[in-house]
Amino acid sequence: MSEAVRAQPDSEADARFRAEARAFLERHARRRRGAGDWSLGPRAHTPEAEREHFERCRAWQRTLFDGGFAGITWPAACGGRGGTAAQALIFAEEQEAFDVTSGFLSSTIDLVGPALLRHGSEAQRQRYLRPLLRGDEVWCQLFSEPDAGSDLAALRTRAERVGDDFVVTGQKLWTSSAQFCDFGILLARTDPDAPKHRGISFFLVDMRSPGIEVRPLPTATGSRHFNEVFFGGVRVPADQLVGALHGGWAVARETLAHESASIGSSAHGTGDVAALVRLARERGLAGDAHVRQQVAAAYVRERLLAWMRERLQAAIRAGRAPELDGSVLKVFWAESRVCKDETALRLLGPEGLLAGGDAPDGGRWPDQVLDRYTGTIGGGTLEVHRNGIGERVLGLPREPR
Repeated sequence: MSEAVRAQPDSEADARFRAEARAFLERHARRRRGAGDWSLGPRAHTPEAEREHFERCRAWQRTLFDGGFAGITWPAACGGRGGTAAQALIFAEEQEAFDVTSGFLSSTIDLVGPALLRHGSEAQRQRYLRPLLRGDEVWCQLFSEPDAGSDLAALRTRAERVGDDFVVTGQKLWTSSAQFCDFGILLARTDPDAPKHRGISFFLVDMRSPGIEVRPLPTATGSRHFNEVFFGGVRVPADQLVGALHGGWAVARETLAHESASIGSSAHGTGDVAALVRLARERGLAGDAHVRQQVAAAYVRERLLAWMRERLQAAIRAGRAPELDGSVLKVFWAESRVCKDETALRLLGPEGLLAGGDAPDGGRWPDQVLDRYTGTIGGGTLEVHRNGIGERVLGLPREPR
Protein backbone atom coordinates (compact mmCIF):
# COMPACT_ATOMS: atom_id res chain seq x y z
CA MET A 1 0.00 0.00 0.00
CA SER A 2 1.46 3.38 -0.93
CA GLU A 3 2.21 6.13 1.61
CA ALA A 4 -0.52 8.23 -0.03
CA VAL A 5 -3.35 5.87 0.89
CA ARG A 6 -2.04 4.31 4.11
CA ALA A 7 -4.54 5.03 6.90
CA GLN A 8 -1.95 6.71 9.17
CA PRO A 9 1.85 6.98 9.42
CA ASP A 10 3.84 4.25 11.12
CA SER A 11 5.17 4.69 14.60
CA GLU A 12 8.94 4.38 14.97
CA ALA A 13 8.60 0.73 16.07
CA ASP A 14 6.22 -0.07 13.21
CA ALA A 15 8.55 1.58 10.70
CA ARG A 16 11.35 -0.73 11.87
CA PHE A 17 9.02 -3.71 11.55
CA ARG A 18 8.00 -2.64 8.03
CA ALA A 19 11.64 -2.43 6.97
CA GLU A 20 12.30 -5.89 8.42
CA ALA A 21 9.24 -7.33 6.64
CA ARG A 22 10.19 -5.76 3.31
CA ALA A 23 13.75 -7.06 3.56
CA PHE A 24 12.43 -10.57 4.32
CA LEU A 25 10.11 -10.48 1.31
CA GLU A 26 12.85 -9.20 -1.00
CA ARG A 27 15.07 -12.12 0.07
CA HIS A 28 12.45 -14.85 -0.32
CA ALA A 29 10.10 -13.75 -3.13
CA ARG A 30 9.91 -11.84 -6.40
CA ARG A 31 7.60 -8.94 -7.05
CA ARG A 32 4.32 -9.38 -8.89
CA ARG A 33 4.49 -9.17 -12.68
CA GLY A 34 0.91 -9.71 -13.78
CA ALA A 35 -1.01 -12.46 -15.54
CA GLY A 36 1.71 -15.11 -15.18
CA ASP A 37 2.05 -14.85 -11.40
CA TRP A 38 1.70 -18.22 -9.67
CA SER A 39 -0.07 -16.56 -6.73
CA LEU A 40 -3.13 -15.91 -8.93
CA GLY A 41 -4.06 -19.60 -8.75
CA PRO A 42 -3.45 -23.00 -10.35
CA ARG A 43 -2.03 -22.92 -13.86
CA ALA A 44 -4.83 -25.25 -15.05
CA HIS A 45 -7.99 -26.87 -13.71
CA THR A 46 -6.58 -30.36 -13.29
CA PRO A 47 -6.02 -32.36 -10.10
CA GLU A 48 -2.28 -32.27 -10.74
CA ALA A 49 -2.13 -28.50 -11.21
CA GLU A 50 -4.33 -27.90 -8.18
CA ARG A 51 -2.12 -30.14 -6.04
CA GLU A 52 0.98 -28.36 -7.33
CA HIS A 53 -0.46 -24.95 -6.42
CA PHE A 54 -1.58 -26.20 -3.02
CA GLU A 55 1.92 -27.46 -2.22
CA ARG A 56 3.45 -24.19 -3.37
CA CYS A 57 1.11 -22.33 -0.99
CA ARG A 58 2.12 -24.70 1.80
CA ALA A 59 5.81 -24.09 1.06
CA TRP A 60 5.29 -20.32 1.36
CA GLN A 61 3.49 -20.76 4.70
CA ARG A 62 6.50 -22.73 5.97
CA THR A 63 8.81 -19.96 4.76
CA LEU A 64 6.73 -17.43 6.70
CA PHE A 65 6.81 -19.57 9.84
CA ASP A 66 10.52 -20.26 9.69
CA GLY A 67 11.20 -16.54 9.12
CA GLY A 68 9.06 -15.45 12.08
CA PHE A 69 6.26 -13.88 10.02
CA ALA A 70 3.45 -16.43 10.48
CA GLY A 71 0.86 -15.83 13.17
CA ILE A 72 2.24 -12.37 13.89
CA THR A 73 -0.36 -11.72 16.61
CA TRP A 74 -0.33 -15.27 18.00
CA PRO A 75 1.41 -16.00 21.32
CA ALA A 76 5.02 -17.08 20.91
CA ALA A 77 4.23 -20.21 22.95
CA CYS A 78 1.88 -21.29 20.14
CA GLY A 79 4.38 -20.66 17.35
CA GLY A 80 3.49 -17.04 16.68
CA ARG A 81 5.49 -13.84 16.90
CA GLY A 82 3.65 -12.27 19.84
CA GLY A 83 3.33 -9.06 17.84
CA THR A 84 0.57 -6.51 17.37
CA ALA A 85 -2.42 -6.33 15.05
CA ALA A 86 -0.81 -3.28 13.45
CA GLN A 87 2.27 -5.34 12.57
CA ALA A 88 0.08 -8.03 11.00
CA LEU A 89 -1.52 -5.35 8.82
CA ILE A 90 1.86 -3.94 7.87
CA PHE A 91 3.12 -7.32 6.75
CA ALA A 92 -0.04 -7.91 4.70
CA GLU A 93 0.42 -4.51 3.04
CA GLU A 94 4.02 -5.28 2.12
CA GLN A 95 3.25 -8.81 0.91
CA GLU A 96 0.67 -7.50 -1.59
CA ALA A 97 3.53 -6.38 -3.86
CA PHE A 98 5.07 -9.87 -4.08
CA ASP A 99 4.15 -12.98 -6.07
CA VAL A 100 3.40 -15.14 -3.03
CA THR A 101 0.35 -16.50 -1.24
CA SER A 102 -0.57 -19.09 1.33
CA GLY A 103 -3.88 -19.43 -0.52
CA PHE A 104 -6.41 -21.70 1.13
CA LEU A 105 -4.11 -22.31 4.10
CA SER A 106 -4.31 -18.71 5.29
CA SER A 107 -8.12 -18.80 5.45
CA THR A 108 -8.27 -21.95 7.56
CA ILE A 109 -5.46 -20.74 9.83
CA ASP A 110 -7.60 -17.63 10.42
CA LEU A 111 -10.60 -19.83 11.26
CA VAL A 112 -9.08 -22.67 13.28
CA GLY A 113 -6.44 -20.66 15.13
CA PRO A 114 -8.74 -18.19 16.93
CA ALA A 115 -11.21 -20.98 17.79
CA LEU A 116 -8.52 -23.03 19.50
CA LEU A 117 -6.81 -20.05 21.11
CA ARG A 118 -10.05 -18.94 22.72
CA HIS A 119 -12.04 -22.14 23.26
CA GLY A 120 -9.59 -25.04 22.92
CA SER A 121 -8.10 -26.98 25.81
CA GLU A 122 -4.43 -26.54 26.66
CA ALA A 123 -3.76 -30.02 25.25
CA GLN A 124 -5.48 -29.09 21.97
CA ARG A 125 -3.51 -25.86 21.65
CA GLN A 126 -0.22 -27.61 22.33
CA ARG A 127 -0.99 -30.40 19.87
CA TYR A 128 -2.44 -28.50 16.92
CA LEU A 129 -1.52 -24.82 16.75
CA ARG A 130 2.15 -24.96 15.79
CA PRO A 131 1.76 -27.50 12.90
CA LEU A 132 -1.36 -25.58 11.76
CA LEU A 133 0.57 -22.32 11.62
CA ARG A 134 3.54 -23.83 9.78
CA GLY A 135 1.35 -25.59 7.21
CA ASP A 136 2.59 -29.02 8.28
CA GLU A 137 -1.03 -29.98 8.95
CA VAL A 138 -3.81 -28.45 6.87
CA TRP A 139 -7.42 -28.02 8.00
CA CYS A 140 -10.83 -27.69 6.38
CA GLN A 141 -14.19 -26.42 7.61
CA LEU A 142 -16.94 -29.05 7.90
CA PHE A 143 -19.98 -26.83 8.45
CA SER A 144 -22.39 -26.62 5.47
CA GLU A 145 -24.74 -29.46 4.52
CA PRO A 146 -27.13 -30.11 1.61
CA ASP A 147 -30.07 -28.71 3.63
CA ALA A 148 -28.11 -26.45 5.98
CA GLY A 149 -26.15 -23.79 4.15
CA SER A 150 -27.67 -20.38 4.73
CA ASP A 151 -29.51 -21.78 7.75
CA LEU A 152 -26.48 -23.52 9.19
CA ALA A 153 -28.14 -24.34 12.52
CA ALA A 154 -30.49 -26.69 10.65
CA LEU A 155 -27.63 -29.17 10.21
CA ARG A 156 -28.43 -32.87 10.57
CA THR A 157 -25.04 -34.54 10.94
CA ARG A 158 -25.21 -36.46 14.24
CA ALA A 159 -22.55 -37.16 16.85
CA GLU A 160 -23.61 -39.72 19.47
CA ARG A 161 -21.56 -40.50 22.56
CA VAL A 162 -20.36 -44.10 22.68
CA GLY A 163 -17.90 -44.75 25.51
CA ASP A 164 -14.85 -42.51 25.09
CA ASP A 165 -15.82 -41.47 21.55
CA PHE A 166 -18.49 -39.64 19.59
CA VAL A 167 -19.73 -41.55 16.55
CA VAL A 168 -20.44 -39.17 13.64
CA THR A 169 -22.90 -39.89 10.83
CA GLY A 170 -23.93 -37.48 8.11
CA GLN A 171 -22.80 -35.41 5.14
CA LYS A 172 -21.07 -32.08 4.62
CA LEU A 173 -21.03 -30.03 1.41
CA TRP A 174 -18.94 -27.27 -0.23
CA THR A 175 -15.91 -28.16 1.88
CA SER A 176 -12.95 -26.33 0.36
CA SER A 177 -9.81 -28.41 -0.40
CA ALA A 178 -10.94 -31.31 1.80
CA GLN A 179 -9.04 -33.71 -0.48
CA PHE A 180 -5.76 -32.11 0.66
CA CYS A 181 -6.52 -31.73 4.36
CA ASP A 182 -5.30 -33.56 7.45
CA PHE A 183 -7.91 -32.30 9.92
CA GLY A 184 -11.24 -30.51 9.98
CA ILE A 185 -13.40 -28.45 12.31
CA LEU A 186 -16.81 -30.11 12.46
CA LEU A 187 -20.26 -29.00 13.60
CA ALA A 188 -22.54 -31.87 14.54
CA ARG A 189 -25.82 -32.25 16.42
CA THR A 190 -25.30 -33.85 19.82
CA ASP A 191 -28.78 -33.20 21.29
CA PRO A 192 -31.52 -33.72 18.70
CA ASP A 193 -34.25 -32.73 21.19
CA ALA A 194 -32.81 -29.29 22.03
CA PRO A 195 -33.68 -26.10 20.13
CA LYS A 196 -31.57 -26.21 16.99
CA HIS A 197 -28.98 -23.62 18.09
CA ARG A 198 -28.46 -25.30 21.47
CA GLY A 199 -27.92 -28.93 20.51
CA ILE A 200 -24.79 -28.47 18.38
CA SER A 201 -21.17 -29.27 19.32
CA PHE A 202 -17.83 -28.29 17.78
CA PHE A 203 -15.25 -31.04 17.13
CA LEU A 204 -11.76 -31.53 15.75
CA VAL A 205 -11.69 -34.42 13.27
CA ASP A 206 -8.81 -36.37 11.75
CA MET A 207 -9.65 -36.51 8.03
CA ARG A 208 -7.81 -39.84 7.73
CA SER A 209 -10.26 -41.52 10.12
CA PRO A 210 -11.98 -44.70 8.91
CA GLY A 211 -15.45 -43.93 7.59
CA ILE A 212 -14.65 -40.56 5.99
CA GLU A 213 -15.13 -40.31 2.23
CA VAL A 214 -14.23 -37.14 0.29
CA ARG A 215 -15.70 -36.59 -3.19
CA PRO A 216 -14.56 -33.54 -5.21
CA LEU A 217 -17.29 -31.47 -6.88
CA PRO A 218 -16.10 -30.08 -10.26
CA THR A 219 -17.35 -26.55 -10.83
CA ALA A 220 -18.25 -24.81 -14.10
CA THR A 221 -14.58 -23.83 -14.53
CA GLY A 222 -13.40 -27.42 -14.03
CA SER A 223 -11.94 -26.59 -10.60
CA ARG A 224 -12.16 -29.23 -7.86
CA HIS A 225 -11.85 -26.79 -5.02
CA PHE A 226 -15.14 -27.86 -3.40
CA ASN A 227 -15.96 -31.28 -2.00
CA GLU A 228 -18.71 -33.25 -0.35
CA VAL A 229 -17.64 -35.25 2.71
CA PHE A 230 -19.47 -38.29 4.03
CA PHE A 231 -19.23 -39.58 7.61
CA GLY A 232 -20.15 -43.25 8.00
CA GLY A 233 -19.90 -43.95 11.70
CA VAL A 234 -16.66 -42.02 12.19
CA ARG A 235 -15.26 -42.26 15.72
CA VAL A 236 -14.05 -38.95 17.17
CA PRO A 237 -12.37 -39.11 20.61
CA ALA A 238 -14.29 -37.17 23.26
CA ASP A 239 -11.22 -35.05 24.04
CA GLN A 240 -11.55 -33.53 20.54
CA LEU A 241 -14.66 -31.60 21.62
CA VAL A 242 -13.97 -27.83 21.58
CA GLY A 243 -15.81 -25.83 24.22
CA ALA A 244 -18.87 -27.13 26.02
CA LEU A 245 -20.96 -30.09 24.93
CA HIS A 246 -24.02 -28.75 23.05
CA GLY A 247 -22.33 -25.30 23.12
CA GLY A 248 -20.75 -25.40 19.68
CA TRP A 249 -22.94 -22.70 18.16
CA ALA A 250 -21.15 -19.97 20.13
CA VAL A 251 -17.76 -21.21 18.82
CA ALA A 252 -19.17 -21.46 15.29
CA ARG A 253 -20.54 -17.91 15.32
CA GLU A 254 -17.14 -16.50 16.24
CA THR A 255 -15.54 -18.61 13.52
CA LEU A 256 -18.03 -17.37 10.92
CA ALA A 257 -17.50 -13.74 11.98
CA HIS A 258 -13.74 -14.19 11.41
CA GLU A 259 -14.52 -15.72 8.01
CA SER A 260 -16.71 -12.88 6.71
CA ALA A 261 -14.32 -10.17 7.92
CA SER A 262 -11.38 -12.06 6.41
CA ILE A 263 -13.12 -12.42 3.03
CA GLY A 264 -14.18 -8.77 2.90
CA SER A 265 -10.83 -7.36 3.98
CA SER A 266 -8.88 -9.61 1.62
CA ALA A 267 -6.70 -7.96 -0.99
CA HIS A 268 -7.73 -10.67 -3.50
CA GLY A 269 -8.98 -9.06 -6.69
CA THR A 270 -7.81 -5.56 -5.82
CA GLY A 271 -5.93 -3.88 -8.64
CA ASP A 272 -8.18 -5.49 -11.25
CA VAL A 273 -9.35 -2.08 -12.48
CA ALA A 274 -5.86 -1.40 -13.84
CA ALA A 275 -6.23 -4.63 -15.83
CA LEU A 276 -9.66 -3.41 -17.07
CA VAL A 277 -8.09 -0.17 -18.29
CA ARG A 278 -5.38 -2.10 -20.14
CA LEU A 279 -8.02 -4.35 -21.69
CA ALA A 280 -10.10 -1.37 -22.86
CA ARG A 281 -7.03 0.16 -24.49
CA GLU A 282 -6.01 -3.11 -26.13
CA ARG A 283 -9.52 -3.41 -27.60
CA GLY A 284 -9.51 0.18 -28.86
CA LEU A 285 -12.46 1.01 -26.58
CA ALA A 286 -10.83 3.46 -24.18
CA GLY A 287 -12.54 6.39 -25.91
CA ASP A 288 -16.03 4.85 -25.85
CA ALA A 289 -18.20 6.84 -23.42
CA HIS A 290 -20.23 3.81 -22.29
CA VAL A 291 -17.10 1.73 -21.67
CA ARG A 292 -15.53 4.58 -19.71
CA GLN A 293 -18.63 4.74 -17.48
CA GLN A 294 -18.46 0.99 -16.81
CA VAL A 295 -14.77 1.07 -15.96
CA ALA A 296 -15.29 4.16 -13.81
CA ALA A 297 -18.06 2.36 -11.87
CA ALA A 298 -15.69 -0.54 -11.23
CA TYR A 299 -12.98 1.90 -10.16
CA VAL A 300 -15.30 3.66 -7.70
CA ARG A 301 -16.24 0.33 -6.12
CA GLU A 302 -12.61 -0.70 -5.81
CA ARG A 303 -11.65 2.59 -4.16
CA LEU A 304 -14.60 2.45 -1.75
CA LEU A 305 -13.59 -1.06 -0.75
CA ALA A 306 -10.00 0.09 -0.25
CA TRP A 307 -11.17 2.94 1.98
CA MET A 308 -13.32 0.55 4.01
CA ARG A 309 -10.31 -1.70 4.48
CA GLU A 310 -8.24 1.31 5.54
CA ARG A 311 -10.93 2.31 8.05
CA LEU A 312 -10.86 -1.19 9.50
CA GLN A 313 -7.07 -1.14 9.62
CA ALA A 314 -6.99 2.31 11.26
CA ALA A 315 -9.22 1.03 14.07
CA ILE A 316 -6.97 -1.97 14.60
CA ARG A 317 -3.84 0.20 14.61
CA ALA A 318 -5.43 2.47 17.22
CA GLY A 319 -6.45 -0.48 19.38
CA ARG A 320 -10.18 0.16 18.88
CA ALA A 321 -12.89 -2.34 18.09
CA PRO A 322 -13.64 -1.92 14.35
CA GLU A 323 -16.89 -0.03 13.87
CA LEU A 324 -17.27 -1.46 10.36
CA ASP A 325 -19.30 -4.68 10.39
CA GLY A 326 -17.56 -7.63 8.67
CA SER A 327 -20.71 -8.40 6.68
CA VAL A 328 -20.59 -4.96 5.05
CA LEU A 329 -17.09 -5.68 3.79
CA LYS A 330 -18.02 -9.15 2.60
CA VAL A 331 -21.09 -8.00 0.62
CA PHE A 332 -19.31 -5.05 -0.96
CA TRP A 333 -16.24 -7.13 -1.88
CA ALA A 334 -18.35 -9.83 -3.56
CA GLU A 335 -20.47 -7.36 -5.54
CA SER A 336 -17.43 -5.32 -6.58
CA ARG A 337 -15.75 -8.46 -7.87
CA VAL A 338 -18.81 -9.34 -9.99
CA CYS A 339 -18.93 -5.79 -11.38
CA LYS A 340 -15.29 -5.92 -12.54
CA ASP A 341 -15.51 -9.41 -14.01
CA GLU A 342 -18.69 -8.73 -15.98
CA THR A 343 -17.24 -5.46 -17.31
CA ALA A 344 -14.17 -7.33 -18.54
CA LEU A 345 -16.34 -9.94 -20.25
CA ARG A 346 -18.24 -7.22 -22.11
CA LEU A 347 -14.95 -5.70 -23.23
CA LEU A 348 -13.81 -9.07 -24.59
CA GLY A 349 -16.94 -9.44 -26.72
CA PRO A 350 -17.22 -12.82 -28.51
CA GLU A 351 -13.74 -13.79 -27.28
CA GLY A 352 -15.21 -13.87 -23.79
CA LEU A 353 -16.76 -17.22 -24.73
CA LEU A 354 -13.34 -18.82 -25.18
CA ALA A 355 -11.57 -20.82 -22.48
CA GLY A 356 -8.08 -21.98 -21.60
CA GLY A 357 -5.25 -21.39 -24.04
CA ASP A 358 -7.62 -20.09 -26.73
CA ALA A 359 -8.85 -17.26 -24.52
CA PRO A 360 -7.16 -13.88 -23.99
CA ASP A 361 -5.11 -13.75 -20.79
CA GLY A 362 -5.46 -17.52 -20.38
CA GLY A 363 -9.21 -17.26 -19.82
CA ARG A 364 -8.81 -15.29 -16.59
CA TRP A 365 -11.94 -13.16 -16.97
CA PRO A 366 -14.39 -15.87 -18.14
CA ASP A 367 -13.13 -18.09 -15.30
CA GLN A 368 -13.74 -15.35 -12.76
CA VAL A 369 -17.27 -14.76 -14.06
CA LEU A 370 -18.07 -18.47 -13.80
CA ASP A 371 -16.52 -18.51 -10.32
CA ARG A 372 -18.55 -15.53 -9.08
CA TYR A 373 -20.61 -17.61 -6.65
CA THR A 374 -17.51 -18.38 -4.62
CA GLY A 375 -17.85 -14.81 -3.38
CA THR A 376 -21.62 -14.29 -3.42
CA ILE A 377 -22.44 -17.64 -1.75
CA GLY A 378 -19.20 -18.82 -0.14
CA GLY A 379 -18.76 -17.65 3.44
CA GLY A 380 -22.53 -17.08 3.72
CA THR A 381 -24.87 -15.83 1.00
CA LEU A 382 -25.21 -12.11 0.46
CA GLU A 383 -28.87 -12.37 1.49
CA VAL A 384 -27.91 -13.83 4.87
CA HIS A 385 -25.27 -11.17 5.39
CA ARG A 386 -27.76 -8.42 4.50
CA ASN A 387 -30.15 -9.82 7.10
CA GLY A 388 -27.31 -9.64 9.62
CA ILE A 389 -26.51 -6.05 8.65
CA GLY A 390 -30.17 -5.10 9.06
CA GLU A 391 -30.42 -6.67 12.49
CA ARG A 392 -26.98 -5.89 13.97
CA VAL A 393 -26.18 -2.56 12.36
CA LEU A 394 -29.52 -0.95 11.55
CA GLY A 395 -31.49 -2.38 14.46
CA LEU A 396 -34.28 -3.72 12.24
CA PRO A 397 -36.63 -6.45 13.52
CA ARG A 398 -35.23 -9.95 13.30
CA GLU A 399 -36.18 -12.13 10.36
CA PRO A 400 -38.92 -14.67 11.17
CA ARG A 401 -37.25 -17.88 12.31
